[in-house]
Amino acid sequence: MINGISNTTYTAATNTSAKTTTAAASATETQADDTAAVYEKSTDTASSSKSTKSKDNSAIIAKLKADDDARLSSLKSLVEKLLTKQGQTYAWANPSDIMNDSSFWNAIRTGNFTVDEATVAQAKADIAEDGYWGVNQTSDRMLDFAKALAGDDTSKIEEMRNAIKKGFDAAKKLWGGELPSISQQTYDATMEKLDKWAEEAGVKVEA
Repeated sequence: MINGISNTTYTAATNTSAKTTTAAASATETQADDTAAVYEKSTDTASSSKSTKSKDNSAIIAKLKADDDARLSSLKSLVEKLLTKQGQTYAWANPSDIMNDSSFWNAIRTGNFTVDEATVAQAKADIAEDGYWGVNQTSDRMLDFAKALAGDDTSKIEEMRNAIKKGFDAAKKLWGGELPSISQQTYDATMEKLDKWAEEAGVKVEA
């Protein structure tokens, strides 16, 4: 009987001790795991934040540059198209002049270049001083488009000037080297209006 009691007590004590040891070990492991998790989480967050911020800045810069390039390209394209169309209208208004012109652009069009009287009359009205394809209205459209692209950023005026010049040069090349005098006058008028815009905005631009 005494031996039985002693055995039972020993067993219970042993089990209690084992449970206590296991619980302590578990608590130690949990504490260690929690500490490691907190440390790793802090490091990952800092690294991830820097990496994300760097990528965001690069993406923003790249987008701004792409937008700027697109604006300048669209202005160059508009100028080229406007001057080319103006030149064509001038050609319709002055068919005899075009027939005697030896430039490449006109040479490839003079084979069957005929214009009826109604077209000539309309073309002459269009390139008149107050006409849709006249110097004033055409240069105004170029200026208005440049202002729309620049928005409130008047520091972009010089870039707009360069884009317009590139468009003018592209139109000259397409025409065969030289545009009709009306187109040169339109280009000069556009540059003068850009200079006035810059002066009013207090922006210094290259001559």
